[in-house]
Amino acid sequence: MELREFFTEDGINLDLKGETKDEILKELIALLGLDDKSEGILYKMLKRRENLGSTGIGKGIAIPHCRSLVVNRLRVAFGRKPAGVEFKAIDDQPVHNFFLIIAPPLEVSNQYLPVLGKIAQFSKEADVASRLEKLHSPNEFLGLLQEKGV
Repeated sequence: MELREFFTEDGINLDLKGETKDEILKELIALLGLDDKSEGILYKMLKRRENLGSTGIGKGIAIPHCRSLVVNRLRVAFGRKPAGVEFKAIDDQPVHNFFLIIAPPLEVSNQYLPVLGKIAQFSKEADVASRLEKLHSPNEFLGLLQEKGV
């Protein structure tokens, strides 16, 4: 299983507009192409998850994630906010790169935790944060995932 398999170009936004954590979460959810009701449910669930503890893992990266009935398979999206946004990350630094992961409650393939782990592992590589900053297109993002072989 490689991360590259889960991402599509239309699920990648390298220029998020939101200025707050809530606005960023809504923009990330919108990348999944769900209906308004599903987006609202997902937003509430992600907010609840963030209230348990920020998904900002440091080095300018956050991995908001949850399980929800609004999806029938694992869904992921990537967003970048070049200026960064306050996300209550563990290192108290602004977050620039966001990996969204949504999975159904019961998942036959059981990919949710492995994908979360792979994204965390990818994010911790020394050159990843700086390379994410320099991306010019969704295709370059997909190429970076492929190059890293995660």
